[in-house]
Amino acid sequence: MDTDPEPSVPTRSGREPRFVSQVTRNTFAMVLEGGRAAGLHELTDWRSKPALAFAGKFRIIDFVLSNCVNSGVRRVGVATQYRAQSLIRHLQLGWSFLDGRLGEFIEIMPAQQQVNASHWYRGSADAVYQNLREIRRASPAYVLVLAGDHIYRMDYGRLLAAHVARQADVTLACMAVPAADAQRFTALTVDATQRVVAMRHHPGQTVADDPATVLVGMGIYVFNAQFLYDQLQLDTDDATSSHDICNDLIPRCLDRHRVYAQNYLDSRVGDLDKPAYWCDLHSLDAYWAANMDLVQVTPHLNLYDNDWPIWTWQPQSPPAKYVFDEPGRQGTAIDSLVAGGCIVSGAMVRRSMLFSDVRINSYSLVEDSVVLSNVQIGRHCILKKCIIDKNCTLPEGTLIGLDPVEDAKRFHVTQGGVTLVTRAMLGQEVQRM
Repeated sequence: MDTDPEPSVPTRSGREPRFVSQVTRNTFAMVLEGGRAAGLHELTDWRSKPALAFAGKFRIIDFVLSNCVNSGVRRVGVATQYRAQSLIRHLQLGWSFLDGRLGEFIEIMPAQQQVNASHWYRGSADAVYQNLREIRRASPAYVLVLAGDHIYRMDYGRLLAAHVARQADVTLACMAVPAADAQRFTALTVDATQRVVAMRHHPGQTVADDPATVLVGMGIYVFNAQFLYDQLQLDTDDATSSHDICNDLIPRCLDRHRVYAQNYLDSRVGDLDKPAYWCDLHSLDAYWAANMDLVQVTPHLNLYDNDWPIWTWQPQSPPAKYVFDEPGRQGTAIDSLVAGGCIVSGAMVRRSMLFSDVRINSYSLVEDSVVLSNVQIGRHCILKKCIIDKNCTLPEGTLIGLDPVEDAKRFHVTQGGVTLVTRAMLGQEVQRM
């Protein structure tokens, strides 16, 4: 049994210590891409959710992979299946820096019908089972199974340390959410020792000091490796199983094995005086709101924390540029994030997120909007509360976000009033990236 890890990285005052130990080095992380995110509608027509751009320069999957690397878990497999080419390209370009000579790697594991030629990945448990050969080759003591489509910062070393200290077979990361939101999650009931005694898909146990919240799973699991292998085989042999870790595999273990929960607050990364940040971009409104939070003076997610960097790949673009200073024609961005390669040419940008290589021409206004990479916006355009997909070209005089009834005739307008614009909606040739 590995010894309990000791803090190995000094931290600033008010921060939790980081654990990098033999436990983390002896862990294999399996990141699951997941299926099509229906709530994101056309935004995931040609890309998987983990490949979706976020926060001006990142992809969603960068957050979970950065958690792995920063935690010292540097043997990682990424199981891909749905519209994965964009994700695979990003992983090849941005995540090939780990040193294979030191046993470090991020390996892409596409669905290959490896076990049975009649099916692809049938669920999260089956995705792991079909890659057991590669996991066994790494000879880990622990396997960390992670969803690749959530935004958060967590020290997996702390989660692993708690797993070892409790001599658990399985440890689930959990957090408290408002009871009204719990329907989207699996609710957990735990005893005084944090052992999981029940799991259900509707509000379960409330947190003692806040009856309005429910303890739910986060899609983050630690398994003892051999235990996982055995349970996956049992699940595969069960013809009635849906082959899902949360729905089938773990509930089967509750009565006979040591299944524990670890609160996210005990392993989250960030300033202790700020609320713990975790976000599932499950809808267009949630995606827009999470990006808009980042343009606030003090956002909930701190991207400027050098102690826990978010790694990524981005094009080698020149700095953002703002030109013209004439009455009614000033290149200006206020309360906004603007990535490299952007040119704001005599236009106004307010409370917006511009990804790389966006061009906004004179006399245009972009407000409360998320504009993905390589978008061209003509003169005299007004865009309010929009999501503009990458590679779109908006002709001169385009007005979006002023009349939701008119917008709905051409674009996708959400219940929250956010308008999604894609190339297909504009009648432009679709670039499947």
